[in-house]
Amino acid sequence: MAWFRNYYRCAHCGTEWPDEWSCMCDDDCPHCGARHMSPFDSDDLTTIIEPCGGEYVVLWSPETADDNAAYRELGRFPTRAQAEDFVATG
Repeated sequence: MAWFRNYYRCAHCGTEWPDEWSCMCDDDCPHCGARHMSPFDSDDLTTIIEPCGGEYVVLWSPETADDNAAYRELGRFPTRAQAEDFVATG
């Protein structure tokens, strides 16, 4: 399943906030409660690379993810470039 960080701007009060979810869905303003704000931008976080103890870990959000990314490790690499190559060929 895809995982996204969505960026919102309230049409009523102008508040901006990010939220992460399994789709690019509408959200309600955390400041004034205005409903159904659509994201103006999103980052695809389905597959990410994280540094960990001198290595780079490739993580993937599985189809079973629902209200959290539930990342699973796909591999560890000595360099970020190797991790990026792995993601690009996956």
